[in-house]
Amino acid sequence: MSRKYKINNNEGIYFVSFAVVYWIDVFIRRDYKDIFVESLRYCQKNKDLRIHAWCIMTSHVHLIISSENKELSGILRDLKSFTSTRIKKAILENPSESRKEWMIWMMKRAGIKNSNNEEFQFWQQNNHPIELFSPMVTKQKLDYIHNNPVIEGFVENAEEYLYSSAKDYADNKGLLDICKI
Repeated sequence: MSRKYKINNNEGIYFVSFAVVYWIDVFIRRDYKDIFVESLRYCQKNKDLRIHAWCIMTSHVHLIISSENKELSGILRDLKSFTSTRIKKAILENPSESRKEWMIWMMKRAGIKNSNNEEFQFWQQNNHPIELFSPMVTKQKLDYIHNNPVIEGFVENAEEYLYSSAKDYADNKGLLDICKI
């Protein structure tokens, strides 16, 4: 694997994106997004995760993150593992989830194809971390994250999207505590 897509500097700030297998639109339901937000909050309080920016889209997540004292790749691994299990359980227990059988079948199919998982896979394997090494790259990634819901037509203004840190950057309080860049 290329060193370009690894977290090599644990003191750095990274832009990471990760997607649900087969780009399944899991996060169209608020319950599943809330599980992810709760998990981010847990990692902030218990794993030294610093969130500088974030956005949950229908099939993927964008984060700008760092950690002062912990290995960032380990935090991401734990976050993805925990949310995979919790969201799978929520899908299975949701009586109004019309796509339940199809989603679980697709995730089992992905797990069988992946020797690391064997039977079930929620997230795609990669994170594609990019260290933010300059103010220009940082601004570009921050704008990209916050404008994603606008480009998709979910909202007219970035700060209107609930599942994003754009509100925090517009001097309002969002769902998570943010360490602004």
